Amino acid sequence: MRLLLIWFINAAALFMLQYLMPSIRVESFGVALFAALVLGFINTFIRPLLVLLTLPATLLTLGLFIFVINGLLFWCVGTFVAGFHVGGFWSGFGGAILYSIISWTLSAVLLARNPA
Repeated sequence: MRLLLIWFINAAALFMLQYLMPSIRVESFGVALFAALVLGFINTFIRPLLVLLTLPATLLTLGLFIFVINGLLFWCVGTFVAGFHVGGFWSGFGGAILYSIISWTLSAVLLARNPA
């Protein structure tokens, strides 16, 4: 159940992102659900391989190259998923950062454990 809730939170973050960045468009919430699913799979299976392959560049930039990898993957998903459009690399770069901030904030608010 928690996994489904996280998936919906990520889709909502992706859907809200189009209102903050006009170069990113999501046609419907269903498209946002599918794009969030594809982003999750790519971040689970392809991102670790890319981080490993670009480890020298990541070490040279003190970890900042991971932002480039995230932006490229976000842009890549925008080219594969119909109805989800990312304007270019810099839109993907900024979109990946904003997407992670929005989804983290929504997760912190909606999944917070009540100590009482």
